[in-house]
Amino acid sequence: MTIEVKVPELPESIADAVVVSWYKKQGEAIKQEENLVDLETDKVVLEVPAIVTGVIEKIFFEEGSVVTAGQVLALIDETAEVSDKKISESVSNKPVISSDPVVARSMADSISEVAISPSARKMMMENNLDVSVVQGTGKHGRILKEDVQSAISSGNKSEDKKPEVIKSQVVAQVSPASSLGQRIEKRVPMTRLRARIAERLLQAQQSAAILTTFNEVNMQPIMALRAKHKEKFEKEYGTKLGFMSFFVKASLEALKKFPAVNASIDGNDIVYHGYYDIGVAVSGANGLVVPVVRNAEELNMAEIEKSIVDYAVKARDNKLSLEEITGGTFTISNGGVFGSMLSTPILNPPQSAILGMHTIKERAMVVDGEIVALPMMYLALSYDHRIIDGREAVQFLVTIKEMLEDPSRMLLGV
Repeated sequence: MTIEVKVPELPESIADAVVVSWYKKQGEAIKQEENLVDLETDKVVLEVPAIVTGVIEKIFFEEGSVVTAGQVLALIDETAEVSDKKISESVSNKPVISSDPVVARSMADSISEVAISPSARKMMMENNLDVSVVQGTGKHGRILKEDVQSAISSGNKSEDKKPEVIKSQVVAQVSPASSLGQRIEKRVPMTRLRARIAERLLQAQQSAAILTTFNEVNMQPIMALRAKHKEKFEKEYGTKLGFMSFFVKASLEALKKFPAVNASIDGNDIVYHGYYDIGVAVSGANGLVVPVVRNAEELNMAEIEKSIVDYAVKARDNKLSLEEITGGTFTISNGGVFGSMLSTPILNPPQSAILGMHTIKERAMVVDGEIVALPMMYLALSYDHRIIDGREAVQFLVTIKEMLEDPSRMLLGV
């Protein structure tokens, strides 16, 4: 019996996807649940697994093709005779990536600096392949999947190379100015995800009246509370107690007091949400993504921390599903992890506000007439002035400040 493998259903906000990488060829065997093809949408890369064990009878779309929900990607003949040997042979040419974390990290850094297609990038990481041994044949020297396959078949590997050697080779290859004084330029097409990010950022600035208000928060109470209970918290719940759960909880209390900040504009209507889906911006393999902690008001601190850690791991491994990054009524972005002192975050449409966290720095502050050194953080709230008044925005941020400087208020709801 022939089974159709179709493009999965896509959310309303996503019209189509691009075929970026086939993991099998026509005539090759595949196991049930084994990944057959990667599809890149505006937001994430989707893995489409085989729904049965069999042989690939036909592939309908080449890499780079645009597909829509419900289209047939491939046919699998589940009645074909498939032996374990045949399946193992189809994957026998894939060496395991280096177990040395230093080498593996060096490989990841090396690959990220060169223009490489998503499928080629993944194959290079899986095969521990150094970019210096791959000759790109794509436009402007872009490395394609076929280039990587050619390098693998020729026996070029990087298992014996030291991280320092690998890094130096890559820098020499992509440096904008060589030792000979050449002025090198490289034109690289945007990935679909990067193009979508650019489009949405521009849309946010053009379609909303964005203002930003600032405040500062003394992080000493949170840091003292965290230091006192972090070991017991981790032992009890199996997850570390970070700062983000405090900010989520503080934001929830502020959102309850100022519902306009949790609302959105739809045409001439204001939609007030009776739930709190908090987006937490994290860095993914292909750029910034905002997974959503659903019904955050129903979660305790440990559940919030576990959700955020889980999302961070999935974002790093490019495993986030469309459902996990769709929607959200309010967003928190932490530029402090990169060392940012102050910023004006951009709205995540159709949301009306976003909270920006920043790095914690000891600064001289006046407390009861005395100058003391305190760990301070600047907070920024960017908001849509069409729906949120300046007074509401300022009071919202002050509420967050008060909750963080006196954490007991979050417990009491005052």
